[in-house]
Amino acid sequence: MTEKRNSTMTDQSRWQAVQGRDGTADGRFVYAVTSTGIYCRPTCASRRPLRRNVRFFDLPEAAEQEGFRPCKRCKPTESVSSDAAVQKVREICGFIEQELELGADGSPSLAAIAERVGGSPHHLQRTFKRLLGVTPAQYGDARRLSRLKAGLKQGESVTNAMYDAGYGAASRLYERSNSQLGMTPASYAKGGKGARMGYTITPSPLGRLMVAATERGVCFLSLGEDAHLIAELHREYPLAEIVADEIVLGDWVRTVVAYLEGAIPHPNLPLDVQGTAFQRRVWQELMQIPAGVTRTYSELAEQISGKATARRAVARGCATNPVSLIIPCHRVVRGDGGLGGYRWGLKRKAALIAAEREERQRREQAG
Repeated sequence: MTEKRNSTMTDQSRWQAVQGRDGTADGRFVYAVTSTGIYCRPTCASRRPLRRNVRFFDLPEAAEQEGFRPCKRCKPTESVSSDAAVQKVREICGFIEQELELGADGSPSLAAIAERVGGSPHHLQRTFKRLLGVTPAQYGDARRLSRLKAGLKQGESVTNAMYDAGYGAASRLYERSNSQLGMTPASYAKGGKGARMGYTITPSPLGRLMVAATERGVCFLSLGEDAHLIAELHREYPLAEIVADEIVLGDWVRTVVAYLEGAIPHPNLPLDVQGTAFQRRVWQELMQIPAGVTRTYSELAEQISGKATARRAVARGCATNPVSLIIPCHRVVRGDGGLGGYRWGLKRKAALIAAEREERQRREQAG
């Protein structure tokens, strides 16, 4: 009964609870403020944020999974939920954290989790994914990476940060760093120093286009005026070695332009992007949407987390996509048929969708 009560609480009722500092809502959810990066209990005595800056999560671990930090004033991690499913998931999170503290190389297996907290492995995994949007293994990977980043930022050596984070071998660490850090751990510790990336700017059907890449793949893509594009790239990677490199990137740039011109259905290029486990899930699902087809934010949220109400999190995943022409977030629209938001304006989003639909129809008619 408690599980049903928790799952049917709408964002509107949660916001009302936050505004009224409703004590009965403590433990049922936390709210995060995008402008500060902090999450709180509903009863927190801090100044109330603007509604547009607020996101809701069923449990503290879900907020931390998205990069938010707990409020030092209301201590939301100490809140206790009456929802049995939430309690079980929090117990699993605690077990994973404990294993990391003990230096485990990898997340505990589903069998080990089931033995620790009780229940069937399949049911536990399904419940965990429903509430957090990721599997226990993905949660463990994200927490280990978070611990590594924190250690590196605090000045620890790569070796110490590696073992403290739960990487049992250097090979495991560098395996993950390629896809999650976007650079080597040593470079990350120095704010990107030592990482080398090239860029080029070229005309495209949507305006001036910048494509930037490391040796592993495309890491940044943007539209705008040349000076703005270069400044934006340097803000993203302030200590990296950034050079103009038209020759090496030529084939990749031509592929992106050909896609924008409708000559190919998708620019199949190697990528070097970093993000949370949930962001990567969103990006993976975006890549599965065929050219000329759209999905709603709710449909994508249901597919990823089993909850249509996670559409705000999905929208944020789309908005933080660093290569949003190659990872096609323009194929996601609102449930009422509206375009929703788009980094480079709704006119460009509408043009992309229309061009893809036209090309899809042409290909279908051609057989």
